[in-house]
Amino acid sequence: MQLVDSFADISRFVALRRDIHAHPELGFEEHRTSKIVADLLREWGIEVHTGVAGTGVVGVLRCGNGQRTIGLRADLDALPLQEENRFPHRSTHDGRMHACGHDGHTTMLLAAAWHWRRRATSTAPSTSSSSPPRRWARPAR
Repeated sequence: MQLVDSFADISRFVALRRDIHAHPELGFEEHRTSKIVADLLREWGIEVHTGVAGTGVVGVLRCGNGQRTIGLRADLDALPLQEENRFPHRSTHDGRMHACGHDGHTTMLLAAAWHWRRRATSTAPSTSSSSPPRRWARPAR
């Protein structure tokens, strides 16, 4: 399957990005967004780990039995800014908006996970994708 064929209909991802944009959540408060990410990954048959650094989500897609991995990461959080836009998917929360593009980053990472899941073959031994919060908690020592 060619990448271009995989995304012939991107309406699902456009709607997803607009939904995330309309419901911005600040860092470590991304409960709704994390649930959306985790639910979609599970729907697509991807192993999911939640609660990473609080609201982070890690999806693990295993292909074959190789040891190689690919890590992908996207931020989930919005910024504490008032959105001035007037389009239909503008922020529904005063004082919060996705001015940083994290709604797009999260959607692009989900689209990548969806595509990799659909074309999973033994030529791509192991793929990891994650959508952790913007700031990581201090690692345990």
